Formats: sequence, structure tokens, C-alpha cells
Amino acid sequence: MKRIVTIVAIIVFIAALLFFFRYFRGKGAEKVGFETVEPENMPKQITEVLPNYRTKEKALVAKINDEIYVVVTSGEKSTAGYEVEIDKLTLSDENGEKTLTVFAKYKDPKPGDVTAQILTYPFTVVKTDMEELPQKVVLEREYKN
Repeated sequence: MKRIVTIVAIIVFIAALLFFFRYFRGKGAEKVGFETVEPENMPKQITEVLPNYRTKEKALVAKINDEIYVVVTSGEKSTAGYEVEIDKLTLSDENGEKTLTVFAKYKDPKPGDVTAQILTYPFTVVKTDMEELPQKVVLEREYKN
């Protein structure tokens, strides 16, 4: 019985620690405004580079014609029905280095959903109101069904 209580206490402590770091990670950071860019309106440069990253789960930043874009990819999927969206962007200064944190939500098809059996490469592109490229990009993921 004492062993079970100890294990439960350790699990609760680890969960609280993870929550603490996730919650306070964005504190002190400024929110970055953005708007979603539809695929047909993406800059040509992003369209050309995207195939190099589409098989990875990644966040990329690009400066094109004085505009800064963020691209989030979710990798190769074996069916349709997968989505990715950017929930928020924050910019912070960590050790003198501008860090952009991208909070992305990944959505999988629900069990039992009828989906096309085709390889897909979900991604999203947003245009930000940033004026300079950050030195570092961090991708924070949240998975939903």
C-alpha cells in the first residue's frame, strides 16, 4: 500500500512539474499577431521550399519581401483527415537570443471516420506582424482527436 501511495505521489509531482513549465514558458513573452495564408495565396518561395520539409513535423520561418511567414508541417500521413493549425505565436528574449515559440494544434481523424486512402502532407502558413527573423524557433505541439 505504501508503495502505491509513493508511486501516485511521484506521478502527481511529475504532472505538476510538467504543467508548471508549460504554463510559465510563455510568461514574459510578447504575443505575435498573424493571419492565415491560404495555399493559393502563398508566396512562390514557400511553395518551392515546402516539398523539402513536408515529411517532417517542423516549424519554419521565412522572410519574403519584408514579410515574415511561419510554416508548420505535420509530416507524411497515410490518409486524409489530418490537420494542423497555429494557435498562437510568442516572441521572447532568452539569453540575448530572440526566440519565436509556435504553438501548433495537430488534429487527427476520429476513429471510425471515413477518409481517403492517400498520402497527405498537412501544413499551415501564416503571415506575421514581426519585422525581423528570430534567431531560434521552438515548436510546441498539442495533439487532438
